[in-house]
Amino acid sequence: MTREHGTERAFTGPYWDEKRAGLYRCVGCETPLFSGDTKYDSGTGWPSFTAPVDDGAVSEHIDGSWLMRRTEIRCAHCDAHLGHVFPDGPKPTGQRYCMNGTALKFDPKDTDKSDADK
Repeated sequence: MTREHGTERAFTGPYWDEKRAGLYRCVGCETPLFSGDTKYDSGTGWPSFTAPVDDGAVSEHIDGSWLMRRTEIRCAHCDAHLGHVFPDGPKPTGQRYCMNGTALKFDPKDTDKSDADK
């Protein structure tokens, strides 16, 4: 997926319905990419985010495949294909970073042990 610039089928990959707090990393190099705080349900069947963790986490590339002009998103560290970004997301950015779940590794936020014991 990440090296051949593929796309998983909607509603089949991991994390499209993940709701826990945490950090999404590149599956190839484990670079932090997206925070669960910016994740939202776009209804598309892929994990969607309003912004990366920082401007340097991902790189943008023109994708002219499938007779469309889209903006491909890659890991800025290892160049792994992650997905695409579209200008139809919610506020505050208006962006929808539509990622392949198989391109991500999710690290759930640690839970407070005192809460887990209740």
